[in-house]
Amino acid sequence: METNSSLSMNVSARTSTVPAGYLVLDIFSYLVFAVTFVFGVLGNGLVIWVAGFRMTRTVTTICYLNLAVADFSFTSTLPFFITSKAMGDHWPFGWFLCKFIFTVIDINLFGSVFLIALIALDRCICVLHPVWAQNHRTISLARKVILVPWILALLLTLPVIIRVTTLTDTKGTGKTSCIFDFSPWTQDPSEKKRVAIDMYTVRGIIRFIIGFSTPMSIVAVCYGLIATKIHRQGLIKSSRPLRVLTFVVAAFLLCWSPYQIVALIATIRIREVLLGVSKEIRILLNVTSALAFFNSCLNPMLYVFMGQDFRERLIHSLPASLERALTEDSAPTSDTANNSSPPAGAE
Repeated sequence: METNSSLSMNVSARTSTVPAGYLVLDIFSYLVFAVTFVFGVLGNGLVIWVAGFRMTRTVTTICYLNLAVADFSFTSTLPFFITSKAMGDHWPFGWFLCKFIFTVIDINLFGSVFLIALIALDRCICVLHPVWAQNHRTISLARKVILVPWILALLLTLPVIIRVTTLTDTKGTGKTSCIFDFSPWTQDPSEKKRVAIDMYTVRGIIRFIIGFSTPMSIVAVCYGLIATKIHRQGLIKSSRPLRVLTFVVAAFLLCWSPYQIVALIATIRIREVLLGVSKEIRILLNVTSALAFFNSCLNPMLYVFMGQDFRERLIHSLPASLERALTEDSAPTSDTANNSSPPAGAE
Protein backbone atom coordinates (compact mmCIF):
# COMPACT_ATOMS: atom_id res chain seq x y z
CA MET A 1 0.00 0.00 0.00
CA GLU A 2 2.95 2.26 0.01
CA THR A 3 2.96 5.08 -2.50
CA ASN A 4 6.16 3.92 -4.12
CA SER A 5 7.43 7.40 -3.31
CA SER A 6 10.98 6.14 -3.21
CA LEU A 7 10.53 4.86 -6.72
CA SER A 8 9.23 8.20 -7.95
CA MET A 9 12.08 9.94 -6.14
CA ASN A 10 14.50 7.91 -8.18
CA VAL A 11 12.85 9.09 -11.36
CA SER A 12 12.28 12.79 -10.85
CA ALA A 13 15.90 13.85 -10.85
CA ARG A 14 16.39 12.36 -14.29
CA THR A 15 13.47 14.16 -15.92
CA SER A 16 14.89 17.29 -17.46
CA THR A 17 11.86 18.85 -19.13
CA VAL A 18 8.20 18.58 -18.29
CA PRO A 19 5.14 19.70 -20.29
CA ALA A 20 2.97 22.55 -19.08
CA GLY A 21 0.14 20.14 -18.39
CA TYR A 22 2.33 18.25 -15.95
CA LEU A 23 3.13 21.45 -14.05
CA VAL A 24 -0.60 22.08 -13.62
CA LEU A 25 -1.14 18.54 -12.37
CA ASP A 26 1.89 18.90 -10.10
CA ILE A 27 0.49 22.05 -8.51
CA PHE A 28 -2.87 20.33 -8.15
CA SER A 29 -1.21 17.42 -6.35
CA TYR A 30 0.43 19.86 -3.90
CA LEU A 31 -2.97 21.35 -3.12
CA VAL A 32 -4.46 17.90 -2.54
CA PHE A 33 -1.54 16.96 -0.27
CA ALA A 34 -2.01 20.17 1.75
CA VAL A 35 -5.77 19.65 2.10
CA THR A 36 -5.21 16.03 3.09
CA PHE A 37 -2.73 17.06 5.77
CA VAL A 38 -4.95 19.73 7.33
CA PHE A 39 -8.23 17.81 7.30
CA GLY A 40 -6.55 14.47 7.96
CA VAL A 41 -4.81 15.62 11.13
CA LEU A 42 -7.78 17.61 12.44
CA GLY A 43 -10.47 15.12 11.46
CA ASN A 44 -8.71 11.97 12.58
CA GLY A 45 -7.51 13.75 15.70
CA LEU A 46 -11.14 14.45 16.61
CA VAL A 47 -12.09 10.84 15.94
CA ILE A 48 -9.27 9.65 18.20
CA TRP A 49 -10.36 12.04 20.91
CA VAL A 50 -14.06 11.16 20.73
CA ALA A 51 -13.81 7.41 20.06
CA GLY A 52 -10.81 6.93 22.31
CA PHE A 53 -11.66 9.13 25.26
CA ARG A 54 -15.29 10.26 25.08
CA MET A 55 -17.19 7.09 24.17
CA THR A 56 -17.85 3.73 25.76
CA ARG A 57 -15.22 1.28 24.52
CA THR A 58 -16.78 -1.25 22.13
CA VAL A 59 -15.46 -3.67 19.53
CA THR A 60 -16.43 -1.34 16.69
CA THR A 61 -14.96 1.77 18.33
CA ILE A 62 -11.69 -0.13 18.82
CA CYS A 63 -11.59 -0.94 15.11
CA TYR A 64 -12.42 2.57 13.93
CA LEU A 65 -10.13 4.09 16.54
CA ASN A 66 -7.23 2.08 15.12
CA LEU A 67 -8.21 3.14 11.60
CA ALA A 68 -8.19 6.77 12.72
CA VAL A 69 -4.77 6.30 14.35
CA ALA A 70 -3.42 4.87 11.08
CA ASP A 71 -4.79 7.78 9.05
CA PHE A 72 -3.67 10.36 11.62
CA SER A 73 -0.12 8.98 11.75
CA PHE A 74 0.10 8.91 7.97
CA THR A 75 -1.22 12.44 7.39
CA SER A 76 1.12 13.77 10.10
CA THR A 77 4.09 12.78 7.92
CA LEU A 78 2.87 14.64 4.83
CA PRO A 79 4.77 17.92 5.52
CA PHE A 80 8.05 16.00 5.19
CA PHE A 81 6.86 14.34 1.98
CA ILE A 82 5.60 17.64 0.52
CA THR A 83 8.82 19.49 1.40
CA SER A 84 10.98 16.82 -0.21
CA LYS A 85 8.78 16.78 -3.29
CA ALA A 86 8.92 20.60 -3.58
CA MET A 87 12.74 20.48 -3.37
CA GLY A 88 12.99 18.14 -6.34
CA ASP A 89 13.05 15.04 -4.14
CA HIS A 90 15.98 16.36 -2.11
CA TRP A 91 15.78 15.01 1.46
CA PRO A 92 17.07 17.60 3.95
CA PHE A 93 15.90 15.87 7.13
CA GLY A 94 18.69 13.35 7.67
CA TRP A 95 19.04 9.57 7.74
CA PHE A 96 16.93 8.85 10.82
CA LEU A 97 13.86 10.77 9.65
CA CYS A 98 14.24 9.25 6.19
CA LYS A 99 13.90 5.76 7.58
CA PHE A 100 11.40 6.71 10.28
CA ILE A 101 9.01 8.74 8.11
CA PHE A 102 8.75 6.18 5.34
CA THR A 103 8.39 3.38 7.88
CA VAL A 104 5.46 5.25 9.44
CA ILE A 105 3.95 5.84 5.99
CA ASP A 106 4.24 2.18 4.99
CA ILE A 107 2.97 0.70 8.26
CA ASN A 108 -0.08 2.93 8.42
CA LEU A 109 -1.05 2.62 4.76
CA PHE A 110 -0.83 -1.15 5.03
CA GLY A 111 -2.56 -1.07 8.40
CA SER A 112 -5.51 0.91 7.06
CA VAL A 113 -6.41 -1.58 4.33
CA PHE A 114 -5.96 -4.55 6.67
CA LEU A 115 -8.15 -2.84 9.28
CA ILE A 116 -10.90 -2.27 6.71
CA ALA A 117 -10.78 -5.98 5.86
CA LEU A 118 -10.95 -6.85 9.57
CA ILE A 119 -13.95 -4.56 10.10
CA ALA A 120 -15.68 -6.24 7.15
CA LEU A 121 -15.00 -9.66 8.68
CA ASP A 122 -16.35 -8.49 12.02
CA ARG A 123 -19.50 -7.14 10.37
CA CYS A 124 -19.92 -10.40 8.44
CA ILE A 125 -19.70 -12.46 11.64
CA CYS A 126 -22.25 -10.23 13.37
CA VAL A 127 -24.73 -10.70 10.52
CA LEU A 128 -24.18 -14.40 9.85
CA HIS A 129 -23.64 -15.58 13.44
CA PRO A 130 -25.35 -13.07 15.74
CA VAL A 131 -25.64 -15.48 18.68
CA TRP A 132 -21.96 -16.38 18.60
CA ALA A 133 -21.06 -12.69 18.26
CA GLN A 134 -23.26 -11.82 21.24
CA ASN A 135 -21.46 -14.35 23.43
CA HIS A 136 -17.87 -14.19 22.19
CA ARG A 137 -17.35 -10.79 20.53
CA THR A 138 -15.72 -9.19 23.56
CA ILE A 139 -13.47 -6.19 23.96
CA SER A 140 -10.61 -8.32 25.27
CA LEU A 141 -10.75 -10.49 22.13
CA ALA A 142 -10.93 -7.41 19.92
CA ARG A 143 -7.80 -5.97 21.54
CA LYS A 144 -5.92 -9.16 20.71
CA VAL A 145 -7.24 -9.55 17.16
CA ILE A 146 -6.60 -5.89 16.33
CA LEU A 147 -2.86 -6.59 16.66
CA VAL A 148 -2.95 -8.89 13.61
CA PRO A 149 -3.30 -6.11 10.98
CA TRP A 150 -0.49 -4.14 12.59
CA ILE A 151 1.82 -7.17 12.74
CA LEU A 152 1.15 -7.92 9.06
CA ALA A 153 1.76 -4.27 8.19
CA LEU A 154 5.04 -4.32 10.11
CA LEU A 155 6.20 -7.46 8.29
CA LEU A 156 5.45 -5.93 4.89
CA THR A 157 7.30 -2.77 5.93
CA LEU A 158 10.54 -4.61 6.73
CA PRO A 159 12.09 -3.75 3.31
CA VAL A 160 11.67 -0.07 4.18
CA ILE A 161 13.11 -0.53 7.66
CA ILE A 162 16.09 -2.45 6.31
CA ARG A 163 16.85 -0.92 2.92
CA VAL A 164 15.61 2.69 2.83
CA THR A 165 18.43 5.13 3.46
CA THR A 166 19.86 8.49 2.40
CA LEU A 167 22.25 8.68 -0.54
CA THR A 168 24.07 11.82 -1.66
CA ASP A 169 25.06 12.50 -5.26
CA THR A 170 28.66 13.59 -4.58
CA LYS A 171 29.61 13.66 -8.27
CA GLY A 172 26.72 15.75 -9.52
CA THR A 173 24.18 18.03 -7.89
CA GLY A 174 25.06 17.11 -4.32
CA LYS A 175 21.39 16.34 -3.70
CA THR A 176 20.53 13.88 -0.93
CA SER A 177 17.75 11.41 -1.69
CA CYS A 178 15.74 9.16 0.60
CA ILE A 179 15.61 5.97 -1.47
CA PHE A 180 15.95 2.22 -1.46
CA ASP A 181 19.47 0.86 -1.62
CA PHE A 182 18.93 -2.80 -2.46
CA SER A 183 22.61 -3.52 -3.19
CA PRO A 184 24.87 -1.69 -0.70
CA TRP A 185 27.59 -4.30 -1.28
CA THR A 186 28.48 -2.94 -4.73
CA GLN A 187 29.09 0.40 -6.41
CA ASP A 188 28.77 -0.96 -9.94
CA PRO A 189 25.89 0.96 -11.64
CA SER A 190 24.85 -1.93 -13.86
CA GLU A 191 24.75 -4.33 -10.92
CA LYS A 192 22.75 -1.87 -8.83
CA LYS A 193 20.27 -1.35 -11.65
CA ARG A 194 19.82 -5.09 -12.18
CA VAL A 195 19.20 -5.73 -8.49
CA ALA A 196 16.85 -2.73 -8.24
CA ILE A 197 14.77 -3.92 -11.20
CA ASP A 198 14.41 -7.40 -9.72
CA MET A 199 13.58 -6.15 -6.22
CA TYR A 200 11.10 -3.48 -7.35
CA THR A 201 9.34 -6.03 -9.54
CA VAL A 202 8.98 -8.60 -6.76
CA ARG A 203 8.08 -5.93 -4.23
CA GLY A 204 5.46 -4.35 -6.49
CA ILE A 205 3.73 -7.64 -7.25
CA ILE A 206 3.71 -8.76 -3.62
CA ARG A 207 2.36 -5.44 -2.44
CA PHE A 208 -0.37 -5.38 -5.07
CA ILE A 209 -1.52 -8.90 -4.19
CA ILE A 210 -1.10 -8.90 -0.41
CA GLY A 211 -1.50 -5.19 0.29
CA PHE A 212 -4.52 -4.50 -1.91
CA SER A 213 -6.11 -7.34 -3.89
CA THR A 214 -6.34 -9.86 -1.05
CA PRO A 215 -7.85 -7.48 1.57
CA MET A 216 -10.33 -6.13 -0.97
CA SER A 217 -11.23 -9.68 -2.01
CA ILE A 218 -11.97 -10.46 1.64
CA VAL A 219 -14.19 -7.38 1.80
CA ALA A 220 -15.99 -8.44 -1.40
CA VAL A 221 -16.63 -11.96 -0.07
CA CYS A 222 -17.93 -10.56 3.22
CA TYR A 223 -20.29 -8.22 1.39
CA GLY A 224 -21.51 -11.09 -0.77
CA LEU A 225 -22.31 -13.20 2.29
CA ILE A 226 -23.96 -10.27 4.07
CA ALA A 227 -26.05 -9.38 0.99
CA THR A 228 -27.17 -13.00 0.68
CA LYS A 229 -28.24 -13.11 4.32
CA ILE A 230 -30.07 -9.77 4.08
CA HIS A 231 -31.84 -10.81 0.88
CA ARG A 232 -32.81 -14.19 2.33
CA GLN A 233 -34.36 -12.59 5.42
CA GLY A 234 -36.03 -9.87 3.37
CA LEU A 235 -34.39 -7.02 5.26
CA ILE A 236 -34.99 -3.68 3.60
CA LYS A 237 -32.42 -1.62 5.48
CA SER A 238 -29.02 -2.68 6.66
CA SER A 239 -27.67 -1.71 10.05
CA ARG A 240 -25.87 1.56 10.59
CA PRO A 241 -22.47 -0.16 11.09
CA LEU A 242 -22.86 -1.81 7.70
CA ARG A 243 -23.78 1.50 6.04
CA VAL A 244 -20.75 3.20 7.56
CA LEU A 245 -18.48 0.37 6.45
CA THR A 246 -19.98 0.49 2.95
CA PHE A 247 -19.10 4.16 2.56
CA VAL A 248 -15.62 3.64 4.04
CA VAL A 249 -14.90 0.79 1.62
CA ALA A 250 -16.37 2.68 -1.35
CA ALA A 251 -14.22 5.74 -0.58
CA PHE A 252 -11.15 3.55 -0.20
CA LEU A 253 -11.71 1.82 -3.54
CA LEU A 254 -12.43 5.05 -5.41
CA CYS A 255 -9.30 6.70 -4.03
CA TRP A 256 -6.86 3.80 -4.11
CA SER A 257 -7.82 1.73 -7.17
CA PRO A 258 -6.46 4.22 -9.77
CA TYR A 259 -3.13 4.41 -7.97
CA GLN A 260 -2.87 0.66 -7.53
CA ILE A 261 -3.47 0.13 -11.25
CA VAL A 262 -0.87 2.74 -12.21
CA ALA A 263 1.61 1.33 -9.66
CA LEU A 264 1.14 -2.15 -11.15
CA ILE A 265 1.82 -0.76 -14.65
CA ALA A 266 4.91 0.98 -13.27
CA THR A 267 6.05 -2.33 -11.78
CA ILE A 268 5.61 -4.07 -15.12
CA ARG A 269 7.53 -1.28 -16.88
CA ILE A 270 10.00 -0.80 -14.06
CA ARG A 271 13.03 -0.65 -16.35
CA GLU A 272 11.63 2.37 -18.20
CA VAL A 273 10.60 4.03 -14.93
CA LEU A 274 14.06 3.65 -13.36
CA LEU A 275 15.68 5.03 -16.51
CA GLY A 276 13.38 8.06 -16.36
CA VAL A 277 12.14 7.67 -19.92
CA SER A 278 8.47 7.18 -19.05
CA LYS A 279 7.16 10.63 -18.09
CA GLU A 280 3.54 9.56 -18.48
CA ILE A 281 3.83 6.99 -15.71
CA ARG A 282 5.44 9.51 -13.39
CA ILE A 283 2.64 12.01 -14.08
CA LEU A 284 0.01 9.35 -13.42
CA LEU A 285 1.79 8.23 -10.24
CA ASN A 286 1.81 11.80 -8.90
CA VAL A 287 -1.85 12.45 -9.65
CA THR A 288 -3.19 9.08 -8.48
CA SER A 289 -1.04 9.09 -5.34
CA ALA A 290 -2.52 12.47 -4.40
CA LEU A 291 -6.00 10.96 -4.78
CA ALA A 292 -4.95 7.91 -2.74
CA PHE A 293 -3.54 10.10 0.03
CA PHE A 294 -6.79 12.09 0.10
CA ASN A 295 -8.59 8.98 1.35
CA SER A 296 -6.88 9.40 4.73
CA CYS A 297 -8.96 12.49 5.52
CA LEU A 298 -12.31 11.18 4.23
CA ASN A 299 -13.30 8.74 6.97
CA PRO A 300 -13.97 11.38 9.68
CA MET A 301 -16.27 13.18 7.24
CA LEU A 302 -18.10 9.94 6.54
CA TYR A 303 -18.59 9.29 10.26
CA VAL A 304 -20.06 12.77 10.71
CA PHE A 305 -22.46 12.46 7.79
CA MET A 306 -23.45 8.85 8.54
CA GLY A 307 -23.68 8.90 12.31
CA GLN A 308 -25.96 11.25 14.22
CA ASP A 309 -24.49 10.08 17.53
CA PHE A 310 -20.97 10.91 16.43
CA ARG A 311 -22.02 14.29 15.06
CA GLU A 312 -23.66 15.21 18.35
CA ARG A 313 -20.69 14.02 20.38
CA LEU A 314 -18.32 16.10 18.26
CA ILE A 315 -20.40 19.22 18.83
CA HIS A 316 -20.61 18.69 22.58
CA SER A 317 -17.24 17.04 23.18
CA LEU A 318 -15.43 20.06 24.64
CA PRO A 319 -18.09 21.14 27.19
CA ALA A 320 -18.70 17.49 28.01
CA SER A 321 -15.02 16.97 28.76
CA LEU A 322 -15.06 19.99 31.09
CA GLU A 323 -18.18 18.66 32.78
CA ARG A 324 -16.58 15.26 33.24
CA ALA A 325 -13.47 16.84 34.72
CA LEU A 326 -15.60 18.58 37.34
CA THR A 327 -17.68 15.55 38.29
CA GLU A 328 -16.96 12.11 39.68
CA ASP A 329 -15.62 9.37 37.43
CA SER A 330 -18.20 7.17 35.81
CA ALA A 331 -18.35 3.45 36.44
CA PRO A 332 -15.72 1.37 34.66
CA THR A 333 -16.64 -0.31 31.40
CA SER A 334 -17.13 -4.07 31.59
CA ASP A 335 -15.45 -6.48 29.19
CA THR A 336 -18.77 -7.39 27.63
CA ALA A 337 -19.75 -3.83 26.82
CA ASN A 338 -19.26 -4.40 23.13
CA ASN A 339 -22.98 -4.51 22.53
CA SER A 340 -24.13 -2.03 25.16
CA SER A 341 -23.37 1.33 23.59
CA PRO A 342 -23.28 2.36 19.93
CA PRO A 343 -19.90 3.67 18.71
CA ALA A 344 -19.10 6.66 16.64
CA GLY A 345 -21.28 6.60 13.60
CA ALA A 346 -21.15 2.85 13.75
CA GLU A 347 -23.01 0.92 16.42
